[in-house]
Amino acid sequence: MDKRFLAILGVIAAIFIGIFIFTQGGNDKGANNSAAKQEATNHVKGQNAKNVTLMEYGDYQCPICGLYEPTIEQVYNKYQKDIQFQFRNLPLVSIHPNAFAAARAAEAAGMQNKYWEMHDKLYQNQNSWSGSNNALNIFKQYAQQIGLDVNKFTADYAKKEVNDAINADLAAFGKTGQEQATPTFFINGKYISNTTLSDDKGTPSVDKFSQQLDAAIAASK
Repeated sequence: MDKRFLAILGVIAAIFIGIFIFTQGGNDKGANNSAAKQEATNHVKGQNAKNVTLMEYGDYQCPICGLYEPTIEQVYNKYQKDIQFQFRNLPLVSIHPNAFAAARAAEAAGMQNKYWEMHDKLYQNQNSWSGSNNALNIFKQYAQQIGLDVNKFTADYAKKEVNDAINADLAAFGKTGQEQATPTFFINGKYISNTTLSDDKGTPSVDKFSQQLDAAIAASK
């Protein structure tokens, strides 16, 4: 009698386990479909007459990204008629605890058409907010300085779609097959090593960027 009872319990347990696995499988499939539908961000600037895109995957808290930023700005000013510059989020949160928050600030500013203004503010003032325990308060100050509706900025900053956009960029980077490191550059989808964009001392170089962009422009004709 005891053996029969235990056998019945075993059958019931197996049924419940099967239902659970089936349900979880369905949920996972739905989640994957949802992630697949989320597109990576498309923040671009430049007239792009030569059909060349310089893309950076960057982290607003990354000191090396901050080091590259003035050079990238010079490169953009030189080539803005010929190319477009694109920035995507790659916050390395394991070493930069405020990086994801900064990406949220830029995305939230973009909802009021001030993405690049916030992007620039974050890099120009990187040392001011990187170690803060309440970076959002500092970001609100930047929002006010660049002419945003601060209440809307704060609400947008907390939105799920902002979080999803950043995660979509992370997923898009994962598909490149490159190791997570910032900054990482691509020209028309082709990975460009930072060593080819720097001089012999490892300093970002306008001339080195120019060599790569000139070659891409020539190839696009």
